[in-house]
Amino acid sequence: MPKFAANLTMLFNEVPFLDRFSLAAEAGFEGVEFLFPYEFERTALRAALDQYGLVQVLHNLPAGDWAGGERGIAILPGRIDEFRRGVASAIDYATALGCCQVNCLVGIAPDGVPDSVLRTTLVANLKFAANELGKHGIRLLIEPINRLDIPDFYLNTVGQAAAIIEEVDSDNLFIQYDLYHQQRTAGELVGTYKRHSDRIAHIQLADNPGRNEPGTGEINYPFVFDALEAAGYDGWIGCEYKPLTTAAAGLDWLGAELARRQSADIIKIRS
Repeated sequence: MPKFAANLTMLFNEVPFLDRFSLAAEAGFEGVEFLFPYEFERTALRAALDQYGLVQVLHNLPAGDWAGGERGIAILPGRIDEFRRGVASAIDYATALGCCQVNCLVGIAPDGVPDSVLRTTLVANLKFAANELGKHGIRLLIEPINRLDIPDFYLNTVGQAAAIIEEVDSDNLFIQYDLYHQQRTAGELVGTYKRHSDRIAHIQLADNPGRNEPGTGEINYPFVFDALEAAGYDGWIGCEYKPLTTAAAGLDWLGAELARRQSADIIKIRS
């Protein structure tokens, strides 16, 4: 059965970051994820995880100048040394936090650089990162992101991610499957998962439109959750959404989903 993790970058963002761990635990989450740990001391993050009994599920590789609009540097031919330093930093944090998977945001395609150069750079960087992370038992993930939210983002479909994984030819490269981005790009959430389930290591969610919590948009999440479980997915689902109003109000869906599952389990036991 899939487990839900709170994305602390987007949830509970009305409070200071290190205070969000306690709120995640109080809400019933067993794990947490967030974009980047690098501005915080490893010891402080580790202490928060231990204090509230939480698992660090995922964080990202360094992604360049985030405040300046960069969304990853893995495709940029002039930034290879920086990318490799980022891999070392990610390993340092992931091992300290007990985090077994790291996501690589590949970046926005720059003007004037041939696609062949971007692709060659990306494949070489992913080979390096997959190998280095694998030495420490850490999985490398890549995430397709829709181009409505991030124009010109290089990796935007699951099929494209699968083709890149085949080219990299590593057993330590996987897909981070974000249901919100898939809905914005092509839909067919369950069918796409089934076609690529052997390479999908992590799932994230938000409803569409708005990127708010489940139940606020067009995605039938109870159906999706049941279908993912029936298809054998038993990993984490990161709740990477913007609460429509407040974080507390935006958690009503989680209580309802957990209650629905409990009722279904009771029915199974009795039958």
